[in-house]
Amino acid sequence: MHDDKPRLYSCILCDKQFTTKGNLNRHSKVHLGENWYSCSQCEKTFSSQSALCQHMNIHLGKYECTECGKCFATSYHLEDHRRSHSGEKPFECTVCSKRFATSGVLVIHSRIHSGEKLYRCDVCCKVFSWSANLKKHLSVHTGYKPFECLVCSKTFNDASKLKVHMRSHTQEKLYKCQVCDKQFKQPGDLKVHTRIHTGEKPYKCHICDRAFTQSGDLSTHMRMHTGEKPYECALCNKSFSRSNSLQKHKRRAHSKANELKLDKNV
Repeated sequence: MHDDKPRLYSCILCDKQFTTKGNLNRHSKVHLGENWYSCSQCEKTFSSQSALCQHMNIHLGKYECTECGKCFATSYHLEDHRRSHSGEKPFECTVCSKRFATSGVLVIHSRIHSGEKLYRCDVCCKVFSWSANLKKHLSVHTGYKPFECLVCSKTFNDASKLKVHMRSHTQEKLYKCQVCDKQFKQPGDLKVHTRIHTGEKPYKCHICDRAFTQSGDLSTHMRMHTGEKPYECALCNKSFSRSNSLQKHKRRAHSKANELKLDKNV
């Protein structure tokens, strides 16, 4: 009599175990909020029957834009889309007066000022301003990356990252600065670049009121106040608040020249 096959693959979120990695990945969809209702037209999947029914309106052409012919799942999505043609931005931020085409984008923008982060990862306690960002983050713990590049086989946890990655193979740059004509592969890079021209610094420190053009710069700056040093040297365990400081330390303290010097002294 043979022993049962050992369960080698454990879910780090609930400790349930599986005999194959494929079964673990399928189970991970429960935590990631993955969807089970499939569209017969395009194979997209949804978390509820009602969401699938709304999606079917796209195939039926129920809510179609008369300007470009694009179809939408609901009348609200169509109304938001029409503003991309009209340029209308009826939703205004009460803090900085910046205007937006949709209320949803305004809500996300407002969290820049408030610092509000509603969605917390149960594994590492990292918090996010938007549920979609938390969902993408969970794949860091589960390793679930279903989107694969057909050129180099690199995998990604969402389709948008794969789309951006493909431009590294095609050298495609779709996003052009209207001021200096510099081009970028990602819309986010263009958005950050335009702040050079506008002087906009939307990321403000709530302790000393310094402001930054990028959220990453604010995060690095905050370590001056918190004393956090997440970058640790594997050779001597010395820690740094910035990654470039760690790299400088490695070159100065652990270069081959310094190692030879130490050997001679010994």
